[in-house]
Amino acid sequence: MGWSIHAAGTEDPPEVRNWRIHLIALVASMSALAMGYDTAVIGGTMALDSFIRDFGWEDVSKNTRDTIQANIVSTFQAGCFFGALLTFPIAEKIGRKKTIVIAGLVFLLGGTLMTAAQGSLNLLYGGRAIAGLGIGASSLTVPVYIAEVAPPSIRGRLVGIFEIASQGGGMLGFWINYATDQTINVERQAQWIIPLAIQLFPGVMLVLGMSWCPESPRWLARGDNFEGAEKILTNLRGLPSSHPYILREMGEIRAQVEERSTNHLSKWAQFQKLFQKGTRNRMGIGLALMFLQSFTGVNIITYYAPRIFETLGISGTSLKLFSTGFYGIAKTLGMITFTVIVVERVGRRKGLIWGAALGCIPMWYIGGYVMRADPAAAAARGDVSRDGWGYLAMVCVYVNAFIICATWQGITWTYASEIFPLDIRMLCVSLTTADTWLGSFIIARSTPYMISDLGYGAYFFFASILLLMGLWSFLFVPETKGIMLEEMDALFMKPMHEAVWAQIRKRPIITEEEQAARRKDYDSSNTQEKDVGVDRLESVPSTKEGP
Repeated sequence: MGWSIHAAGTEDPPEVRNWRIHLIALVASMSALAMGYDTAVIGGTMALDSFIRDFGWEDVSKNTRDTIQANIVSTFQAGCFFGALLTFPIAEKIGRKKTIVIAGLVFLLGGTLMTAAQGSLNLLYGGRAIAGLGIGASSLTVPVYIAEVAPPSIRGRLVGIFEIASQGGGMLGFWINYATDQTINVERQAQWIIPLAIQLFPGVMLVLGMSWCPESPRWLARGDNFEGAEKILTNLRGLPSSHPYILREMGEIRAQVEERSTNHLSKWAQFQKLFQKGTRNRMGIGLALMFLQSFTGVNIITYYAPRIFETLGISGTSLKLFSTGFYGIAKTLGMITFTVIVVERVGRRKGLIWGAALGCIPMWYIGGYVMRADPAAAAARGDVSRDGWGYLAMVCVYVNAFIICATWQGITWTYASEIFPLDIRMLCVSLTTADTWLGSFIIARSTPYMISDLGYGAYFFFASILLLMGLWSFLFVPETKGIMLEEMDALFMKPMHEAVWAQIRKRPIITEEEQAARRKDYDSSNTQEKDVGVDRLESVPSTKEGP
């Protein structure tokens, strides 16, 4: 039986929303569980007294500790950046499935080195860099893999499983730190080793689980293996090969593959296609979305949650870790809301606009509270009492996390995985994924100094950025909910402000004259066997941008 909560306006039969496609998305999302856990656990681990002792931080200056912490956190983001940037040729050559398995193995190597650091900063740096390579590779490949196997009506929800796993991993990392601080003696190295070792579990699950998952049918079709693509597609959809839905989807895949074949294109020719009409605007939106998601304010708290709560007057390692644990819960609940409600019911565009408009409000309040009360200075003087305004500031931290995770954190990954053309999809997503890790690297490097030097100004900065992000989304980001991957060409051929205005007025983006011209061009350049999906192509025709 299919799920009843899905994108309206699609022609998907209920059979395509089956348990198999959800399980495949869940297995592939083990990479996100590892990513979220590693990203979140390191901040709490660095706050453990055993970690500070074993890595010789007791007598270092605050500025030196800020630098070391920034190095530890940002080394992972640097590895993710290069992992995402360098993986796309591998994913194109050997396929999505094998690339994900290799990424999982690389992550396991890095996680093992971190766990075995034994007080060596160099080994810890190396492990985080290698783990970052694996996570960067998987963060590029998994959303594309899920988008390519998913039916349109639940594509956003299936990519949302990736984000739920990421935030769930982060929540687990926060609470594991708190549990080890409470239950393991500070004199034992196990207090910080166990949190780092647990990240190996999702990596193992990813490598083993992907052996059961199929290859992307669209990747197989790119290699002219249409028979294999159809076999996998019928299994994924739970429909026979003679079903009209399968015939239409295979027809559209075949049409786009043959229009956009790059089997004989050089890498330079593929890069040139990034700047063609209908693709360069997609790249601009994708790069902006993925970079800006790091500047919502959520990442600074994720990486350095104990430090953030310290600025709100929370003192003591256990209390800071406990507060951080509830932050992880708020993020996970937000991502569940994104997956169940926002992405397919509210939509991508409205979610971005409302997320920015509502998410900046608690950030403004936190900045104003820190500016007036200066709770960190009060805590340093021994005054740990908090009034109602202080408790409200803590609530605002959780509210901001919920709002941003229900909107921007999930929508950006979904949007970037679905809008690009098949022939250069991995190249495009490689650049946008590397772009988000670049933004994360900047935040990871600068946050300790922003907390120490800017104080309340850091919160005002991120609140202002959120406002501008919402305005930009309103003007230039079109809706992609329920649109088939092969139909994105038509959506992005117009200037974005025109496409957005057409959607607001519920008018067709392409005029009847343009439809007729494209239909004539399509009919004159394709053989009879490619006419299986003509009915669909007539409603939203694809655009020829062949080599």
